[in-house]
Amino acid sequence: MSCSCTSSSTQENIQQEVMDKINNHPCYSEGAHQHYARIHVAVAPACNIQCNYCNRKFDCSNESRPGVTSSKLQPIEAVKKVLYVGGEIQQLSVVGIAGPGDALANPKKTFETFKMLQEKAPDLKLCLSTNGLRLPEFIDEIEKYNVDHVTVTINTVDPTGEVGAQIYPWIHWNHKKVFGAEGAKILLEQQLKGIQMLTERGILVKANSVLIPGVNEADLPNVAKKLKEMNVFLHNIMPLLSKPEFGTYYGLNGQRSASDQEVMAAQEACGMDMKLMSHCRQCRADAVGLIGEDRGDEFTKEAFVDMSWDELESKYDIKAREQKHQVIENWRAALEVANEKVKIEQASKEQLSSNGETKLIAVTSAGEGTVNLHFGNATEFLIYEAGDKAIKFVMHRKVENAYCKGPEDCDGSYPIEEIKETLKDCDILLTEKIGGCPMDELKEINLICDDSYAFKPIEKSVHDAAKKYFFEKENELG
Repeated sequence: MSCSCTSSSTQENIQQEVMDKINNHPCYSEGAHQHYARIHVAVAPACNIQCNYCNRKFDCSNESRPGVTSSKLQPIEAVKKVLYVGGEIQQLSVVGIAGPGDALANPKKTFETFKMLQEKAPDLKLCLSTNGLRLPEFIDEIEKYNVDHVTVTINTVDPTGEVGAQIYPWIHWNHKKVFGAEGAKILLEQQLKGIQMLTERGILVKANSVLIPGVNEADLPNVAKKLKEMNVFLHNIMPLLSKPEFGTYYGLNGQRSASDQEVMAAQEACGMDMKLMSHCRQCRADAVGLIGEDRGDEFTKEAFVDMSWDELESKYDIKAREQKHQVIENWRAALEVANEKVKIEQASKEQLSSNGETKLIAVTSAGEGTVNLHFGNATEFLIYEAGDKAIKFVMHRKVENAYCKGPEDCDGSYPIEEIKETLKDCDILLTEKIGGCPMDELKEINLICDDSYAFKPIEKSVHDAAKKYFFEKENELG
């Protein structure tokens, strides 16, 4: 007699296989993103849909958002760049094609790049990002070239196409433009079909959704439900970035960006159904380095394009990279012990706190899982939610300018108002070091600043600080 139930040992094997796939993938694993680096190679300039939030810009070094790149690459240039960067940044673990258009609207360049990467850098994970319009068409190629992580941007599952029509003015389908709701319905049909085909073949899918205030926020919980039904691995809810200077339709027509608080509300609404990605940085199409940093300017074509394959393979040095990754894993294992397993992913308030009360705690970090960045140098803050029982990571929040611009750019001004606005709902700031002046400014928003946890593990520090300032006092009073 056969049984349709999957045995516990089989489930454990599947789970372990997935964990192995994401262990050193900084986008798919929140635990990996402070330790491993990624590179995006801009070999895919063309796109087959128009999004109201997108403006593909070239030679633009001062913007960090999808669709932006400083230079386009041919496949051979891209692979040379990967080898060069992989030698310089040995913690590089992932190479992705994320534009600046759509990876599958440029299939020849995309798969030519992946073919060479398989040969020249077999230790790297291969990823692509797509709007999904041509996804069903290229499932076999994705599998053939061992691309086992695919990101699909899906902003609505509204079957009428009316919500989609507010996001996508047109798509290019069957050699013609299809406008409005009709185009949106075709796009959704292809997205769902392609995602189903990917998950059936065991390819991990991350779904990106852009939160567009007044347009699709009410539909995002429906997106999450549908993604769960289709066994999508991870759902990433990203805020709309909509400034006039970005040159997008939304930016030029007054559509406001999504706030941090709106993203948190959307995460809460969707997190009951889907595992959420909370550490996304909305990377450029030519991003290089750890998530949250961009070292692309260090690696221009002149540095690598004339090097021979022998020179590049020597520089890449797979054995040295393996040793570096082992050092990272040893450090991560030590951190896990030091953090005392106080973090829970996708936790409810009841799991975090015995009385349902939690606090938001901001942290400055340069990576490697410790509180190791001076407040004056921080352009982003890691946000955790903490209770007396446990903590969870919520999101990162960026600011355009660090408090201290450094001696070269110092003009005597110290931009604190944007930071105060960014951290206005937080209760504690943990940082490597902070001066008296910014500390006094941050007291105006009732933010407790503490630099006594410098160079200590983030997760345990967050939990300890929450107990120190809030929960232990409450227990004493009780």
